[in-house]
Amino acid sequence: MTRTPDIPLLIENHVGESTDSGIPSTVEVLKHPLHPLIVTFPIAFLVGALGTDIGYWVTQDAFWARASVWLLGVGFISGLVAALTGMLDFLRIDRVRKRQSGWIHMIGNIVALTLTLVNWLLRLGRPADSVSLIGLVLSLVVASLLGFTGWHGAELIYRHKIAVIGHTSRQEPEL
Repeated sequence: MTRTPDIPLLIENHVGESTDSGIPSTVEVLKHPLHPLIVTFPIAFLVGALGTDIGYWVTQDAFWARASVWLLGVGFISGLVAALTGMLDFLRIDRVRKRQSGWIHMIGNIVALTLTLVNWLLRLGRPADSVSLIGLVLSLVVASLLGFTGWHGAELIYRHKIAVIGHTSRQEPEL
């Protein structure tokens, strides 16, 4: 008999999920889910933008302001690709939509991408002039939000066994 993992309950737990084999992603290559792989890029770029904003505030060197613009742009574009792969799983896998973590993860990341777009557009054409307090705060909020939504994405994978190599149906049984 398989035991339920001794992991503290933080948001919600469904006992049957700890004993099933998991639900494979709908966006995969050779059974490897793409969303968990792709999200590493926008996370790195957008957290890096916070770092370069801080670098600009400390040194007043325009290099850091230009780096922030590039990181925000590439973070936004790669975030759109990650969002597409995540949204396809959200729409095609019942278990994702039935879990609080699925909704928190999706809505939080939409907010993070929207704030990133605003932050990026504010800086285009004048990077050094636009690393204002608002730009720094937006970068801090986005980096914090990504930590929060990333936690919930991990809940989906590790607690709810979504986007793993498994054989469970993508459609939840009717109760």
